[in-house]
Amino acid sequence: MNITSNIVAKGNVLDGRYTSLFFIKKGEYAETYRMRDDSGRNYFVKLIDCSKVHRTNFDADLDLLELKLTKGLNHRNVVTLHDSGEILIQSQKYIYLVFDFISGETLAEKLKREHTLKVFDAKNIVCDILEGLDYLHNLSEPIVHNEITTQNVMLDLSRDKPLSKLIDFGRARYFRQSSKSYRKEGVNPFYLAPECFNGVFSPQSDLFSVGALLHHILFGLPPWFIDISDYKKNSRGLEEEILRMRTKPLKSLDVDGVGQLELDGPLLNITKKALHPDTGTRFLNAREFLQAIRGEISVPQVDLNISATSDGLGKPQHKGFTSNTEHKGFALIAGMQEIKDALYNDVIRVFNEKDLYEEYGLSIPNGILLYGPPGCGKTFFAQRLSEEVGFNFVFIRPSDLASIYVHGAQEKIGQLFAEARANAPTILFIDELDALIPARTHDLYHSYASETNEFLAQLTGCSKDGVLFIGATNRPDRLDPALLRAGRVDKIFYVPPPDRVARSALFRLSLESRPVEFGINYDVLAQATENYVSSDIELLVTESARTALQKKCKISQEILLSTIKTTKPSVPLFELQRYEEMRKALQGEESVKKRGPMGFTR
Repeated sequence: MNITSNIVAKGNVLDGRYTSLFFIKKGEYAETYRMRDDSGRNYFVKLIDCSKVHRTNFDADLDLLELKLTKGLNHRNVVTLHDSGEILIQSQKYIYLVFDFISGETLAEKLKREHTLKVFDAKNIVCDILEGLDYLHNLSEPIVHNEITTQNVMLDLSRDKPLSKLIDFGRARYFRQSSKSYRKEGVNPFYLAPECFNGVFSPQSDLFSVGALLHHILFGLPPWFIDISDYKKNSRGLEEEILRMRTKPLKSLDVDGVGQLELDGPLLNITKKALHPDTGTRFLNAREFLQAIRGEISVPQVDLNISATSDGLGKPQHKGFTSNTEHKGFALIAGMQEIKDALYNDVIRVFNEKDLYEEYGLSIPNGILLYGPPGCGKTFFAQRLSEEVGFNFVFIRPSDLASIYVHGAQEKIGQLFAEARANAPTILFIDELDALIPARTHDLYHSYASETNEFLAQLTGCSKDGVLFIGATNRPDRLDPALLRAGRVDKIFYVPPPDRVARSALFRLSLESRPVEFGINYDVLAQATENYVSSDIELLVTESARTALQKKCKISQEILLSTIKTTKPSVPLFELQRYEEMRKALQGEESVKKRGPMGFTR
């Protein structure tokens, strides 16, 4: 068999039975071809590279789940498996799945050509999909498809009336399977139900995807669509932005009398119900959704308001956490993406995927140190993390620390940790940490050192009791070295001034709720504020707002640039260079190279 840029070339014969006619598409671990058998019958053949398949795509017996799931499926709206087998190509093992050929095109191809479809056609497509899901969800072992998008709906055009079929079961799982078997990576996030972002899937998450697909067919885009070009290497940031957008009204559904689409109130309300963040408000099952589309049952008015539900984003609700519509977690933070990604994996996922982390003997880190120039958002970041995970948040101000230290009150330190443990899970955040835990030298009084010892003793292993310690300092070189050992502070992050992309986002966030003139160029503002810290940018926006108020006009580009010209950065350049030297020392670098947007160790 000849090897090309694809696994097989045109004219090659697979396993002595199927001749390749042409390549169709390439996926994460598989390629799909149109092939023909000896009798001249056409098929779709999915050729799977076993070395690239994620372990969650196999069951406990190491059998390929997609093969196991599709074997025996028999429904007019679901693709049919014809044959399967294993083959070696250049000593590499492949599994091939042979599906009946569908003469037509994907829904994505049709929408690319026509952009939107008529309501009549949209209803027919959605009804076909729901018929297929009704079959899958009611099998003796129910199957959740998990990837219903325009790419995975095939339109069979070989008959008088087009017939829609569900294809590609690579992400499908048995409903009984653990959430550990589910991988959202690589799935179009605009079709994912809120709970899927936390690894939870169910038949109702399939119904959300159908609602998103219906919206796409009618309006030309999935619901709450945003430009993803800025998130190509930042999947976590994209998820955060999508979830943040879903807290806002779905404008395309909050209109009356969209005549060109022939829309009516019931259809809009059906779509809202399918897209509701609360699974209890969504359709109970595919049959109920189907009856609503066909007009067999009426759907009461639905308020599509995520903030009205306690678990709208599928987040765990922890002890002591009070839902607040103003709390947006990481969505309010511009930049700091490496820290966000690290804490997502080391803290947030520990609670969302508890069984998986316990399997590997992992828990949340014991302590985290945030260091860097003043005004870069260390305190703000810790507060947003507490909102993101739903922990209690204890903020110890510098004055509180001074009171504890000056009076030599070791019992106050013990009480502080005791209360944090009693109300766990808790984030215990201490600012200006160097004032509490300075390096112990011969100049320190004995009582001063003993309070440091008490703090270190309380800190050791506190994560086992559900306490995550976060300390912030502008002077990491003054901290006692004993604080930084493993088991006390496990993660160290450098928080530098925001880079250009982060500065642009900071201006956008700061100006979001203010009267702004049309045509603000955030990139120009970012370029004009090199070496400004986060608090500087907030000050620039505030001063610009004052100027605009006095002039009785909106905040303009001209006002912002004028304010920038008259306001110097709060941290001098030589100070930033000194912080780079401290970062170099903490990370063990021999020389300071070009400063990146973020640095962290361990």
